[in-house]
Amino acid sequence: MSTTTTIDAVRGMRDVLPGDLATQQAVSARLEGTLAAYGYQPIELPIIEQRDLYGRKLGEELVGKVYEWNFNGRDLALRPEWTASVLRAYVGRMQGLPLPLRLRYAGPVFRNERPQRGTYRQFTQVGVELIGGPAPRADAECLALACAGLDAVGVASYRVRVGHIGLVRQVLRRLGLAERTPGILAWSLERMRERGVAAVRERLDAATSPLLFDAALLDGMSDAQAEALLLGSLGAIGVNLEFGTRAPEAIVGRLVRKLRRADPQAQVERALALLERLCAIQGAPAEAFPQAAALLREYDLPETLLDELRAIVETAAAHDLPAERIVLDFGLGRGLHYYTGLIFEIYDNDGLQLCGGGRYDDLVMALGGRQATPAVGFAYGLERVVAAAQFVPPPRAPEVLVAASDDASYA
Repeated sequence: MSTTTTIDAVRGMRDVLPGDLATQQAVSARLEGTLAAYGYQPIELPIIEQRDLYGRKLGEELVGKVYEWNFNGRDLALRPEWTASVLRAYVGRMQGLPLPLRLRYAGPVFRNERPQRGTYRQFTQVGVELIGGPAPRADAECLALACAGLDAVGVASYRVRVGHIGLVRQVLRRLGLAERTPGILAWSLERMRERGVAAVRERLDAATSPLLFDAALLDGMSDAQAEALLLGSLGAIGVNLEFGTRAPEAIVGRLVRKLRRADPQAQVERALALLERLCAIQGAPAEAFPQAAALLREYDLPETLLDELRAIVETAAAHDLPAERIVLDFGLGRGLHYYTGLIFEIYDNDGLQLCGGGRYDDLVMALGGRQATPAVGFAYGLERVVAAAQFVPPPRAPEVLVAASDDASYA
């Protein structure tokens, strides 16, 4: 009896056998054909990238899922999504091309996350990036195109959840918060929805309180006096500031400036209260827009903050995107920190996410681009689309088998 053990596929990975692969390839071809019909050109990029590409704008949720390693002194990673890679290629090789530039892709990505229904650690993304296209037209085009692809493969019913992270950040900036606070709060929307206000308050405290000093202790002091107090206090408790290239005085001076800019607690609580109510607004545009407008008026904020999102929804209607498919969700956050405006996700009736995307106007510059460039895009999770699609591959061509009847005729 053999004692050799079998070797299974790595957890979270899967084998796609011939019958399933034929369906997956047919769905992918139909999706790619739809993207091509809208004028998107194909691009192929490496699976392995520099680790730093994903450390700049992905955000803590996805950065923690990146497969990374050091090889011959270089920090490398398997791509966890396509957008950063496409923008790297654009910055390095395509900045001289006319805009807007429409690119499409299809290929594997890798994320070290818990396997569950329709989720694998290696999966396939099919998607587009529209570089150089401003809102609202480019946003509406991507919304309509994402839906057109699902229609083409027979996804019978789905809902498009639409949010706007730029709107949230603008609202928070107008509340008089310190420079970093609006960004921290804006990227805590999902945390607020899942864990409540207390979890967001805890995160904000951790991010904005580098040391256990209350800024109120510095009231009435000059910067020089405050720096002397902190320097002496830290020395008295044995904190060593003699490290790195900066002098202790410079470190303490920077700390004083941070404490001076700290948000009064009343401002923070006001922002949290607004954000909690904003996150609760979701529904059809005809219902959600009036609720959001009323909330802005209550906080003495201009309703014009909603103008871009209204324009995107109205322009999407011009693309024949049915209004009943759209659900506005002012608490939609997604996990990627490079988004600056529209964000959206598409779900089937069973709650399975099929597609997601949004606008990322700052990413070109963050990756070394010569100038600010608007951009928007989205990606399907191919395996999930296959699971939701009512799609039957076309019949194979008739097969003919020619076989040798004996050894003499084999040649």
